[in-house]
Amino acid sequence: MNFILKGNIVHNKNLQELAIFENGYLVCKDGVSAGVYADEKSLPREFKSYIIMDYGNRLILPGLIDLHVHAPQYAFRGLGMDLELLDWLNTYIFKEESRFTDLDYADEAYKYFVDDLVRGATTRAVILGTIHNPATMLLMDMMEKSGLISFVGKVNMDRNSPPILMEESARKSIEDTESWIKDVVGKFERTNPIITPRFVPTCSDELMEGLGKLQRKYKIPVQSHLSENREEVAWVKDLCPDATSYGDAYDRYGLFGGESVPTIMAHCVWSRGEEERLLKERGVYVAHCPQSNLNLASGIAPIRRFIRNGINVGLGSDVAGGSHTSIFRAMSDAIQSSKMYWRLVEQNDAPLTIPEVLYLATMGGGKFFGKVGGFEKGYELDAVVIDDSSIVTPKELTIENRLERIIYLGSNENIYAKYVKGKRILVF
Repeated sequence: MNFILKGNIVHNKNLQELAIFENGYLVCKDGVSAGVYADEKSLPREFKSYIIMDYGNRLILPGLIDLHVHAPQYAFRGLGMDLELLDWLNTYIFKEESRFTDLDYADEAYKYFVDDLVRGATTRAVILGTIHNPATMLLMDMMEKSGLISFVGKVNMDRNSPPILMEESARKSIEDTESWIKDVVGKFERTNPIITPRFVPTCSDELMEGLGKLQRKYKIPVQSHLSENREEVAWVKDLCPDATSYGDAYDRYGLFGGESVPTIMAHCVWSRGEEERLLKERGVYVAHCPQSNLNLASGIAPIRRFIRNGINVGLGSDVAGGSHTSIFRAMSDAIQSSKMYWRLVEQNDAPLTIPEVLYLATMGGGKFFGKVGGFEKGYELDAVVIDDSSIVTPKELTIENRLERIIYLGSNENIYAKYVKGKRILVF
């Protein structure tokens, strides 16, 4: 796994600045970046014997991170966008997820999902499955074979759900979850379990307490949803009148971040005040899913404010609330949503920039996985090689121009090669 990638290399120096190396050299040593060098002359002697993978005029970017995606909803992309969140779930999504009791259906649906991720720019993902242990194990097996690195969650639901998609009791849900954890811990190299209460309305206090105990016992991270929709937020307030916020309804059970509880909360559109303070204090990662928030009319998350206040932020596709698995699409949607927030809500919160959304898509979400998302020395080497020659133009473009264009116009067809932790998993 020792080699050099040569091409037009782009990654973030920091949130606001890009590092651009035209015809640069990116060194991979034992799956980890050994640095980027401007030309062959500047390569240290120890790397001179490494094989050079010359990608010519193509772009080389860090692999993109999807912090929130529903694998069983992939088949439902682009459908049912006529309702808001809670009605959408009850009318369409819960019925779709109930089909995953059928392993033949799950096998076909998950193959399409995993193939799409492999062919895109995503190198790592945090994924929700369903309540079903066998289907979740099937998904994890597929993700492991894909070469991508992921966290996959068996979903928990024991109340306020249709009978066909509701576990029989909190006790049974906890037992099934622990059985699944025991089955998967240590089984995979690249695929990891993550505790996944769907959201507070579908999880009883007994279930949340039990999941908190499992988290502490097995030291497994947590993912769920937070303050996505106003009606949802009001519902949580009715269900948990003693909680100081929606976030506190997780935190009281030890499911909301902290040093030993890495946590992702998707959306946070309506997180304010005490809840926002808790997000920062506990180090929770906000998975910003702008397309889903628009499709389901949930609102616009205050991402500029989150960044300014030191909250961890990454991007999520949130299929099927979002219609595309492409994190490039999430990047452009994040910019466009921030423009509307600036124009319509808070004129002091400037729209996101190209360097900032690249940071969110790489280093922002990558921190959840460790030292991931950049090309600085010591970062695990995830990279995507982009061939943008099919996006024709008579204009002379800079590397930064081409990056912006791929964010707005790119598709899976532009992915030429992909590396995950130094392993090439896709090449055309």
